[in-house]
Amino acid sequence: MVHRLALPLLLLLAAPAALHPLWAQPAPAPRANPAEARRAELDRLFEALKSAPDAQGGQLVETRIRALWSQSVSPATGLLLRRGLRNLQGDEAAEALEDFDAALVLDPAAADAWLLRARAQARLGDRVAAAGDLREALRLEPRHFGALLQLSELQEEAGDLPGALRSLDAALALHPRMPGGTERRRELARRAEGDAL
Repeated sequence: MVHRLALPLLLLLAAPAALHPLWAQPAPAPRANPAEARRAELDRLFEALKSAPDAQGGQLVETRIRALWSQSVSPATGLLLRRGLRNLQGDEAAEALEDFDAALVLDPAAADAWLLRARAQARLGDRVAAAGDLREALRLEPRHFGALLQLSELQEEAGDLPGALRSLDAALALHPRMPGGTERRRELARRAEGDAL
């Protein structure tokens, strides 16, 4: 008897869920991980960068890539990087180096922090430390065309023209419309070939 009453009662309880569309909808899909979404967008942007029709299009894509890179750091790290960049632009490389050191303590996985610290190191004359920082930036973000370009400049200053040309070629493979890149490559190639003769 209890079993006969239980079945209609269960059917009555189940009926509203079947009739009401809100109760019948599946649970929402979990949101994508922000880091994974940023990485996927970077992948798309790097493809777009390779096929940019002109320098202006390349600049627009580059700006978006740099914005995504800057979004990957904490607000405190971003503040230190901006302050360090202002110091670097104001010819206060030692103060900039302190800011970038502090940023790296907070976020050692920030490729831009390594790149900016490399600029400060180079400005202070420590090319070995600068090259080490650029290697770390490229380990963290192998597609960092800015780090490759700066590495090329360091190699050129050190007299390693073939190395500078290789680094520049790697940067141009990622960002073919890099402003001034084609002209710089032509000049580097001419000088590297002249030295080889």
